[in-house]
Amino acid sequence: MRLAVLASGRGTILDAMAHCGLSVSLVVVDRPCEAEEVAADHGVACELVERTSFGPDFDRVGYTRQVTERLLAAQIELVAMAGFGTVLGRPLQDAYGGRVLNTHPSLLPAFPGWHAVADALDHGVKVTGCTVHVATLEVDAGPILAQQAVDVAPEDTVDTLHERIKSAERAVYIRTVKEIVDRGFVL
Repeated sequence: MRLAVLASGRGTILDAMAHCGLSVSLVVVDRPCEAEEVAADHGVACELVERTSFGPDFDRVGYTRQVTERLLAAQIELVAMAGFGTVLGRPLQDAYGGRVLNTHPSLLPAFPGWHAVADALDHGVKVTGCTVHVATLEVDAGPILAQQAVDVAPEDTVDTLHERIKSAERAVYIRTVKEIVDRGFVL
């Protein structure tokens, strides 16, 4: 199964996927970032589809078409978002509906959105965690595939808690993607 990873940051999930033997066919990044170097280190093709606007003039549909065209050209069958900083629109769902995975740093449906870790701390929860889900047009609302709980310590900050969540996230995400790839089925 041809797997693509979409990334925007350090590429830690991509690195962990490659180290555990997942065969990644393509990495797509939306900005220059360390994930490009991680892809190169593992011999994986990487394409920059640069997002040039972060304001109200951003053409989400047009940008999504560009990303989707790259995925289709590479004959990708499964897409794993790994810290991808751009919410993608309908063209991706039209081409890959049910075959786009995402990971989120909370136990969805609690704390969807960009500030999930801070939101969990602000609400004083004792347990949070991470969720692997199928990405849909509604952000962080797709079918849940796996979750992993992470205890919140009294001294936690957003950074310390997020690091522990990321550690759990890498393990559960890789296990879930590997199960899907190994079974050879598409969601």
